[in-house]
Amino acid sequence: MSRTAFWLTAALSLLSIAPQNAGAQHMGAEPRHAISMQGEPALPRDFTHFGYANPDAPKGGEVTYCVVGTFDNLNPFILKSLRTTARGVIDTIFGNFVFESLMQRNMDEAFSLYGLLAESVEMDEDRKWIEFHINPQAKWSDGEPVTPEDVLFTYDVFTDKGRPPYSDRMKRVEKLEKTGERSVRFTFNEHADREFPLIIAATPIVPKHFFDKESFDRGTLKPVVGSGPYVIEQVVPGQRIVFRRNDNYWGRDIPTKRGFDNFDKITIEYFLNATAQFEAFKKGICTAYAGPLYTGMGPLQVEREFNFAAAKDGRITVEAFNLGIPPVVTGFLFNTRLYKFADPTVRRALGMLYDFEWANKNMFGGKLARTMSYWQGSELSALGHPASEKEKALLAPFPDRVPADVMDGTWRPPVNDGSGQDRTALKAALDLLKSAGFRIENGVMLDPDSQPFGFEILTASQDEERLAALYQRTLGKLGIAVTIRALDGDQIQSRKQRFDFEVLIGSSGFNNSLSPGIEQIGRWGSEAADIEGSFNLAGVSDPAVDAAITAMLNAREKDDFVAAVRVLDRLLISGNYMVPMQHNPQQWIAYWNKLAHPGKEPLFGFQLPTWWVKPN
Repeated sequence: MSRTAFWLTAALSLLSIAPQNAGAQHMGAEPRHAISMQGEPALPRDFTHFGYANPDAPKGGEVTYCVVGTFDNLNPFILKSLRTTARGVIDTIFGNFVFESLMQRNMDEAFSLYGLLAESVEMDEDRKWIEFHINPQAKWSDGEPVTPEDVLFTYDVFTDKGRPPYSDRMKRVEKLEKTGERSVRFTFNEHADREFPLIIAATPIVPKHFFDKESFDRGTLKPVVGSGPYVIEQVVPGQRIVFRRNDNYWGRDIPTKRGFDNFDKITIEYFLNATAQFEAFKKGICTAYAGPLYTGMGPLQVEREFNFAAAKDGRITVEAFNLGIPPVVTGFLFNTRLYKFADPTVRRALGMLYDFEWANKNMFGGKLARTMSYWQGSELSALGHPASEKEKALLAPFPDRVPADVMDGTWRPPVNDGSGQDRTALKAALDLLKSAGFRIENGVMLDPDSQPFGFEILTASQDEERLAALYQRTLGKLGIAVTIRALDGDQIQSRKQRFDFEVLIGSSGFNNSLSPGIEQIGRWGSEAADIEGSFNLAGVSDPAVDAAITAMLNAREKDDFVAAVRVLDRLLISGNYMVPMQHNPQQWIAYWNKLAHPGKEPLFGFQLPTWWVKPN
């Protein structure tokens, strides 16, 4: 189908309105309160709240979160939003203050969704369609009801004016139709997989009556209308955004929101750098601090930087949360779109030259763990697991793509002696480079075209500069010329969006989970490699990776799912798209003692939307 024909078909399907008796096509499906990627949801139909939320949490009080960066936009669904949308409008850490989805994720399960805007859902066994029944109480913050027309408009405007991944949703939808006064159904085409109905359920919905389609992609600083628990009270562009709890919030008593959204007022203050951010926390301007990105502090920072008065006298609590999910994989990420990084043998050699032992000893107090797998610490990891017959069958069309030690689960990165002078890894890396046609002349590494080999590393903080300098020093011993360029957060984000970099200190994407799914296409899939703004920063374009992701998304049984994810892990390890560094096995956060939180720790760590201010 041509591009024009596809969009015409999508547009026509958006306009189709099925009769109310379309439910006759349900073929025995029954309304459900929840859906899960695999197996059955953990919580029964009559559950009253998520286990990590306190349904009796007191309401009231104010908090201030402090972040690094700036903003000049309040619409998170457009291309401009990749750099400059205010935090909190939709936010995986602070909470989705303004916009909500049809269903809500339980953060104590791998991937299960429960009713939010939709009070119930129907889905056939083969997951060829899903139908949502909107809660009759659901309302936008201006009092207008949430309707099926809002869902139709959301997908229409996202397709034409949105950013990836929202703009790509309709590529997997054969028909989107209103099936009743409060019901809407998605029928999927051959491009959809078994996870896609859950992706639809978790996609935020926007109000048709508020947004203008023609101007949707221009960005705005006008407070936007959503169905969420907060409204935007104040906007100071680039400096501050203030959210006020909506006293008329429609969902405050439904099970998925009971115990959430307890603060009356939430302020997000912006700072130029991480140092200013932390100083603001020390002064009491910020109520909580968990590092520049709020994903958690390093243990060395906890050990060395909390010697100020408020931390010593107990006004501040520093607490560690255990995580039940794989760590974020952070490291030196190569732009493989560039000729110099096209050869995986070269990337593998470069990967051998990060001296983790020296870094951990001298920069992190020996408290961090080496990152080696994209699903490390879980049954989905290739580490320690020899390839099963199912894995071998998936890799059969791609012979010799995975080295023997990665196939049998014994691969580990080189271990140095921690002195910073260990020559073993240097020799091994040099031998690999020589096998790829490189050589050293007069102390300079030359590539197969006899050109000096080197690259630039982009950094966004002093900590990143220190890590880059360590890597630079080791690479310099082999005549590889590395330069370091420090940029601010917005400049880095802009360069990422355009893939305008050689090497950056980045991550593999959002937190890896125990239920990886369609987001892996955006991180590693060929179709995302050249889409501006995608998360496939490394430019991975590999049929074997695509096949593994497809197998993962279509797995019906757990064994098939585990096999597909392990194959993907083996391929990513073998591809050497980045040089993984280290991770913190715990999640540390500091907060002023006006705050309290439930005692239950979910799989995904602390959940700020469930915290509250202590009375009085």
